[in-house]
Parts: sequence; structure tokens; C-alpha cells
Amino acid sequence: MSTTIRINISGKNLEITDALRTYVEKKIAKLDKYLNDSKTFSAEVMLRTERGIHIAEVTMNLSGTMLRGEGKTGDMYTSIDAAVDRIERQFNKYKAKLSRRIHGPKLGEMPAPGQPGQGEVQEPRIVRTKRFALKPMDVDEAVMQMELLGHDFFVFRDADTGDVSVVYKRRDGNYGLIESEF
Repeated sequence: MSTTIRINISGKNLEITDALRTYVEKKIAKLDKYLNDSKTFSAEVMLRTERGIHIAEVTMNLSGTMLRGEGKTGDMYTSIDAAVDRIERQFNKYKAKLSRRIHGPKLGEMPAPGQPGQGEVQEPRIVRTKRFALKPMDVDEAVMQMELLGHDFFVFRDADTGDVSVVYKRRDGNYGLIESEF
């Protein structure tokens, strides 16, 4: 049994040559070693150029777990390498987290009784929980609320569909919208 990775490669301001397509497929296929057998996973690869910078974005869907890597360099092949390397690091981090959850911390990660943990790996944790009512509104009103609050994102109930959505500020200064699917 082997793992199948469906790869969708698209380009913007760039022609996807056979050599680029083969290179991407070869790099993504190497990620097979991290995946469980007999399952199908998908990878979305966007290759683009902006002002002479070659950008490779790789997004992988692993049965609902999303991993994303991006590489920005002066060479597209190097950008692809950087994006896939980031995905690999995320895989390793994800696997280590799962292992700690299942098997507990490693011997070197356990603190001595009564002492602060030397060598203890401090994982980020949830330190605050907020609850609020989701007011029905349209996307423009949600963006306005986000800006008024000075936040990078805003969760709201879409007045048209009734679904929970999120607007967020992108690094390029524009806004993004995440719509939920059930």
C-alpha cells in the first residue's frame, strides 16, 4: 500500500514548464515518508513572480489538518525547496506533538521533582478564552468593526448565509475572508 498525493500546480505571472512541474512533483513526493499508508492527500502549489521575486506557496491537506509553506527567493527552484522544507518542519513538529500527547514527554523533557523544568520544552498554550455573541452583519461591516477594534481578524455571523465567517488583514494590506463549510 502506498500513499497518494494529488498535486495541483498553478502559476501567476509565470509559465509552468514541464521541468518546473516535474521538480515540484518530485519534491512533494518526498513528503510521502511522513504520511500514513493507503490514504490520499492533496497539495496545492502556487508558483508566482512579483517584482523579480519568485514565490512558491505549498498548502497540504492531510485529512483535515492543513500545513502551509512559502518560499521567496530570486530563484524559483530555491523557493520551492524553501516551501517544502517548511512543510517538512511542520510535519516533524506535528508528529512530535502527537507523540508527546500519546506517549508523554521524553525523559530529558521531564523536570526533576520539585524543581523548575530544566530542558523542559515549553509548548504554546491557551492562556485566555473569550466568549461573545456573533452579531449578524455583512462583510463590509465586519471589516469596519475589525478596523475600529484595531484587530488583525474579526469573527462574525454572515447576515446573508447565517454561517460563521472571519475577515482578516493580509500582509499586503488587503483583506481576506474565511467562510465556514459544514
